[in-house]
Amino acid sequence: MTEGLENVVAAETVLSEVDGAAGRLVIRGALVEDLARHVRFAGMVHLLFDGFFAELPDEATLARRLGEARVAVFADVAALDAKLIAAPPIEAIRALSARLPDGDDLATALRLLAAPAVFTAAHARARAGLRPVVPDARLDHAADILRMMRDAPAAAEEIAALDAYLVTVSDHGLNASTFAARVVASTRAGLTSAVIAGLSALKGPLHGGAPGPVIEMLDAIGDPDNARAWLEAALRRGERLMGFGHRIYRVRDPRADALKQAVRRLQRNAGRLAHAEAIEAAALAILRERKPDRSLETNVEFYTALLLEALAFQPDAFTCVFAMGRTIGWIAHAREQLASGKLIRPQSRYHGPEPLRAA
Repeated sequence: MTEGLENVVAAETVLSEVDGAAGRLVIRGALVEDLARHVRFAGMVHLLFDGFFAELPDEATLARRLGEARVAVFADVAALDAKLIAAPPIEAIRALSARLPDGDDLATALRLLAAPAVFTAAHARARAGLRPVVPDARLDHAADILRMMRDAPAAAEEIAALDAYLVTVSDHGLNASTFAARVVASTRAGLTSAVIAGLSALKGPLHGGAPGPVIEMLDAIGDPDNARAWLEAALRRGERLMGFGHRIYRVRDPRADALKQAVRRLQRNAGRLAHAEAIEAAALAILRERKPDRSLETNVEFYTALLLEALAFQPDAFTCVFAMGRTIGWIAHAREQLASGKLIRPQSRYHGPEPLRAA
């Protein structure tokens, strides 16, 4: 038996390939670093949805309809009561998303893409005692996310950085949340149900819940001169160094470099980036010394944390921003699974006691 289904092929897909040995992520025939530089959110939606929705329009029309979907789902912001406002952001976003009608059509898919963007911004503002900002359907998705967060237009380089992030995390093979979404989709429960399953898996600290602690680590270390002592003490306590190592990649995570370049283009963040790079270098050196038999390189979480911090997202909302991008992949995989017509039903091996025969 393979623990955690490692190396078990559970689906055939045209969507993405994760080559852990080469440190390569291919999404629909393109390298992720190229997509991060040249494709915007609506373009990524079009790329991953192509062939799975008969009524898929061109990219410009898709961007307009996505804007209209943001306006439509804003009505559910009214359900943000005191209990949800006090809840962790990902739990509030999951609860609000569950209010959306289920279905398998493009309109349902666009509402699900709009939901984490609208609900994350509304929750953040409500928690700060501010009124939610109504979406502007005329704006591109990343631009409207930042405007809804701040109630002010974002700079062009900030919009480009958020676009790069959302594109970079849009799909990544059969990870835990995507597999959860495919399992639910295979029952024909509907796209909303599949996305809720993905959200539930994503909130776990071993999956999408990991970037926030990177900021805590950087702040706790402070001066990079303290890095070696702090990191070695953490390893002696048996703690994991956040932002390093990956279940699949045996070399550097290609998404880390794509996001590092996006952070670098936010020039006002240069000091924080230099601080983080010094700590990264110390961590990699220690990991090579202490674990020479393992390849523990920088992963996507490290530069995700720096980028989202630079865009003024709170660390406990980082998973929600991850969901804004990954929902594209969940929906595409759900539609691909539906097209196969197969219910996902693996077997298990029983190791429990044998039944006692009645006298």
